[in-house]
Amino acid sequence: MKLIGLVGSNSKKSTNRILLQYMQKHFTEGVEIKLIEIKEFPMFNKPASMKLPDIVQEISEEIKLSDGVIIATPEYDHAIPATLMNALAWLSYGIDPFLNKPVMIIGASYGTLGSSRAQLQLRQILDAPELKANVMPGSEFLLAHSLQAFNEAGDLSDIEVAKNLEKLFKSFQLFVKMVANFSSAKEFILEDTENKESLNK
Repeated sequence: MKLIGLVGSNSKKSTNRILLQYMQKHFTEGVEIKLIEIKEFPMFNKPASMKLPDIVQEISEEIKLSDGVIIATPEYDHAIPATLMNALAWLSYGIDPFLNKPVMIIGASYGTLGSSRAQLQLRQILDAPELKANVMPGSEFLLAHSLQAFNEAGDLSDIEVAKNLEKLFKSFQLFVKMVANFSSAKEFILEDTENKESLNK
C-alpha cells in the first residue's frame, strides 16, 4: 500500500511534519508512506491559461498514483493554515487528484485542542465538488501540546497516544482497502451493464 503524507505547514520545525515522520518510521508493515511538502507552491492566482506550475502537476500525479493520503494540519486562528488552503486550491484547479481518494486527517498543535477546528474545516473543504475526497469518517487524531509530545528521537512520548494513533492508522488501512474494493465493484457493475445494453441493441 502506497500512501502520501501531506505536510500541511511550511514551518521548518513543524510538529505536523514530525508526526508524519513518526508514522513513516513506525508504520512500515505492508505500507510505504512518502512525505510531500507543499511549501514551494506559488500563490494561487487562477491562471486563465489553466497551465499549472510543474510542482503542482508533479504532486497531483503522486497523489493520483497513491492508494491514499494522510494530511497533517496545524491550526491557526481556528482554521487550516494559508499554505494548505493554497495547495488545495491548486490541486483542485482543473485537476482532480483527490477524487474518491481515501484521506486520513491528523493534526498537531501547541495548544490543548490538537487542531480540532482546523480538522473540521479541512473535512468540509475536502468534500467540495472540486475535490470530492473520500475522508475516513468518525476518526480524529488530535495531538495537543505537540512541542512536548516527542522525545529527542522523534518518537511519541506518551504510549497511550502512540497506541491510539496506531489503532487509527490500522482503521485507515482497512478503509483504503474498502474504498478500493468498492471502486472495483462499481466499475465491474458499470462494465457489465454496458455489455448487456450493447447485446440488447
